[in-house]
Amino acid sequence: MSHPSKDITGSKGRELSGKKIALLVTSSVASFKAPEIARELMRHGADVQAVISPSTERMVGADLLEWATGNTVVTRLTGKLEHIALAGKSQGHVDLVLVAPATANTIGKLASGIDDTPVTTVAATAIGSRIPVIIAPAMHEPLYDHSIVQENVQRLKKIGVEFVEPEIIEGKAKIASTEKIVGAVIARLSSNKAGDLEGRRVLVTAGPTMEHIDPVRVVTNRSSGKMGAAIAEEVASRGADTTLILGPGTLTPPSSVKTVRIESTSDLLQAVKKELREAKPDIVFAAGAPTDYTPTTVSPKKIKTRERARIDLELQATPKILEEIRHSSPKTFLVAFKTEYNVPNEELIDEAFKIIHEKNADLVAANDVARQGVGFQVDTNELYVVDGRKNVVHIPLAEKREVARQLVDLAVKKLKD
Repeated sequence: MSHPSKDITGSKGRELSGKKIALLVTSSVASFKAPEIARELMRHGADVQAVISPSTERMVGADLLEWATGNTVVTRLTGKLEHIALAGKSQGHVDLVLVAPATANTIGKLASGIDDTPVTTVAATAIGSRIPVIIAPAMHEPLYDHSIVQENVQRLKKIGVEFVEPEIIEGKAKIASTEKIVGAVIARLSSNKAGDLEGRRVLVTAGPTMEHIDPVRVVTNRSSGKMGAAIAEEVASRGADTTLILGPGTLTPPSSVKTVRIESTSDLLQAVKKELREAKPDIVFAAGAPTDYTPTTVSPKKIKTRERARIDLELQATPKILEEIRHSSPKTFLVAFKTEYNVPNEELIDEAFKIIHEKNADLVAANDVARQGVGFQVDTNELYVVDGRKNVVHIPLAEKREVARQLVDLAVKKLKD
């Protein structure tokens, strides 16, 4: 049975429909604003879970926040592992953590990796899980201007935490307006962009290809397909008629997306050509990682290792998928991908820029898979996105779904220019 307080959900809009937000409330005097913030998030479609510390409860009671959100408030961490359930890498985790208001003490703890209350532990878990975190500070102006506090703010910003700056009034750094805070949440989650690809056809390639040496052994690469699947899920959520061409592996594709499974680079080429011919996509995200070489001959039987201590493997180049996309569909907006290993940023960007001209791509998203948490077989990624004017946008390390959101934002903006 739904809590009566949830009757307001979606009354002002559906921008946050289906989104779960953890509202972390510290013991600032501004905590009296927390119920209002929670209610406004709900009016835009969000499901809000409040988390407080013991000192917060003296400022604003758990009963009030339960009334505001319609959910039981987390006041302490128990054997249920509330911090992991909310902000860990577990099914059903929240989409965003909002710390509002945030004291200088809490900001300092988060910047130093200290988690000694439900609030700081949930926030720290979210940062470690690459879940978006937004902080709305509130304190006296001298505290906010303290050089160490500002250093802590900058440390958190460098790892991707977003701040909604306070309003300096009467010698106080007062918490930003509820409207501004809710607007920041909506902008970060980007559900307000749902429908901006309505009527568009989008093709996404994802995952590796494999080329057989014999019926058992293959030449392939370490791509998992997670990035491409995240892009397909993102564009579909924005209203695009989406097709995902997915290479071999254990990845389960998004249920809402039409998926074509392929194995070899030749299979990928044929599937891409078919989609270009029949669906005529407006946008192609070529996130797939086709194997660049294939054996010139394939043994019809498994090669017996006991009989042959060594084999000489001759390889030949596989078809270039990007060239075929541009040749077959010159007007399609093409987002290409470039992967490098252990190179300086300048070289990574230069290599991406070469793809712009060699393949006539509209955007190139480049990453360096030697960096921790980037690329193959992980849930996170980091991209440098380059256009034809060598403008570069850095998408910092984040969950692949969040990286996909930012990449699609750039593609949609470029498409409209």
